[in-house]
Amino acid sequence: MSFTRACATDDVPVDEGLAVTVGEYEIVVARCGDDFYALQNLCSHAAVELSEGEVSGCAIECWLHGSTFDLRTGKPTTFPATEPVATFAVEVRDAAVYVDTTTTLNGVTPT
Repeated sequence: MSFTRACATDDVPVDEGLAVTVGEYEIVVARCGDDFYALQNLCSHAAVELSEGEVSGCAIECWLHGSTFDLRTGKPTTFPATEPVATFAVEVRDAAVYVDTTTTLNGVTPT
């Protein structure tokens, strides 16, 4: 695995995602409690930025049509989205979030 610094942990707002670029990918970093997650920052239904939506519990909501995605798996939990978004491995160290974009955790190919 090859981790790249994405942001400081304090940069990730509560109940919101943070859009970052890691390598060639636009990613949304979000937190659920003390855990941080990284997903492709693009809704699989409408191709809009997930970072513009709200985070509640361990899900992020697409602001356009209301689909929600599980931060842990990238799977949609509400319609109209039916396809998951790519999820990436995260490490937290020295008050920073590091993301590995060399492979996805859920096997979804990022676009």
